[in-house]
Amino acid sequence: MLQKPTDDMEKALKEVGPGQIDSYLKTNSQFMVDENRAFYFYMKDVLKRKGIMHKDLYIRMNVSEKYGGQILTMEKHTPNRDFIISFCIAGHFDWNETGRALKLYGFNELYAKDPRDAVIMVALNNRMYDFDAIDEMLIQKGFDPISRESE
Repeated sequence: MLQKPTDDMEKALKEVGPGQIDSYLKTNSQFMVDENRAFYFYMKDVLKRKGIMHKDLYIRMNVSEKYGGQILTMEKHTPNRDFIISFCIAGHFDWNETGRALKLYGFNELYAKDPRDAVIMVALNNRMYDFDAIDEMLIQKGFDPISRESE
C-alpha cells in the first residue's frame, strides 16, 4: 500500500465539496486503507512510533510470532477481546490508542462504566504495562485476569 500522510488527505478533504467526492476518492484510492486491514495498519503505525518491533510484542505476550502475526494481520480472527488488549499492553499503548485498536478490530472500546474495564483504563493511564501487575490489580478487585490465549 502506498502511503500519503493523513494530515495531507484531511487538508485536501476540507476543500472537497459534495460534487467532488468521486474525484477525491479516485485520486486518492491507492492511499485508502482497506477496511479489513485497518487494524493492522493502525497497530503497525503505533508500534513504529513507539519503537516496538513485532517480535518484541510477541515475546511480551508470550505468543508465537506466527500466531501473533496472523492475529495482527487479521489472517486469523480472535473472539477474545482480552487478547487485543494484551497486544496493546505489550505495545505500551495508552488508553485512547487501546480504545481505537479495539474498535478497529471490531470490539467495544474500554468503557468507564464497566468496572473491569475501569481497572484496565487506570493501569493504562498510569503506564502500567506489566501483565502480572495488571492481573494482580484485577484479581484484587474480584475480576478475571487479562486472558492471553495460546494457539
